[in-house]
Amino acid sequence: MTHAVPIRREDPHLSAALAAAERGWHVFPLRPADKRPALHSQALCPGTGTCTDGHRKPEQRATTDPARIRAAWSAGPYNVGVATGPSGLVVVDLDTVKAKDPKGTPDGVTSLQALCERAGQTVPATYRVRTASGGHHLYFTAPEGIRLGNSAGRLGKHIDTRAHGGYVVAAGSTLPLGTYEVTDPTSPVPLPAWLQEALQPPSRPAIEALTPEGTRAKGYATAALRGELRNVSTAADGTRNATLLRAARALGRLIASGDLSRTEVEQALSRAASGNATQSQRYYDDVIRRGLDWSIAHNPATRGRA
Repeated sequence: MTHAVPIRREDPHLSAALAAAERGWHVFPLRPADKRPALHSQALCPGTGTCTDGHRKPEQRATTDPARIRAAWSAGPYNVGVATGPSGLVVVDLDTVKAKDPKGTPDGVTSLQALCERAGQTVPATYRVRTASGGHHLYFTAPEGIRLGNSAGRLGKHIDTRAHGGYVVAAGSTLPLGTYEVTDPTSPVPLPAWLQEALQPPSRPAIEALTPEGTRAKGYATAALRGELRNVSTAADGTRNATLLRAARALGRLIASGDLSRTEVEQALSRAASGNATQSQRYYDDVIRRGLDWSIAHNPATRGRA
């Protein structure tokens, strides 16, 4: 008498990771039922294994190797992250309206449609994923020879993009709200030229050009201002917000001492932050305002003034 051998079904998350890798997309594990990386952070880096020579971010550890993928996903039902930079992708993220948004705020789909109408273009047909929250990810192949970073709101309300330095949650991943599902299996098409132009960051201006004309500061104050502007304008993806906050706090001390005016510092930092921005200008201006307010309030020269 023979007994049927039970068929072992492959974990759907592993299948999703392998399917993405077959497309040439570099993947890494996300926490189960979550969008956050399952890999350790820089603060908790043990400095061993792949990190022996320094912490390696998820983008650097992402892989297309089936053996490595099987080994990683054998530890649990991890969701799948696609590192967009190494995968040669630019993903346009069309988000849903948030509860805090004012009435009448368009969602990402509506904003993209309006953007296409203004440009005289149609919404591109390309590989498309419906997210667990009801948004959409449109996948495009990245342009050759041009390094695009992430953006937030640059194209329109509730439209973000992910490229170098970013990642997206792959189809087949699950969240408490639902599953990421492919709604258009078309292979990703090249990023349209008109979208590439809209995403291309403005060339970084010379530090001297960022410094307001007629700056009355002399000597060390001018040098300090230009140094902080250089730090902000050259900050790498993922560090720009913290760099901007540090710069505002540092320059706030020179405002408190009377060596710089608040207006010229705010304007100069705002221009420096706008180059290759990954957040809205309003966001950066708020960071600048908070940093200056904190620094001025904690400066002995201004503490206690009415």
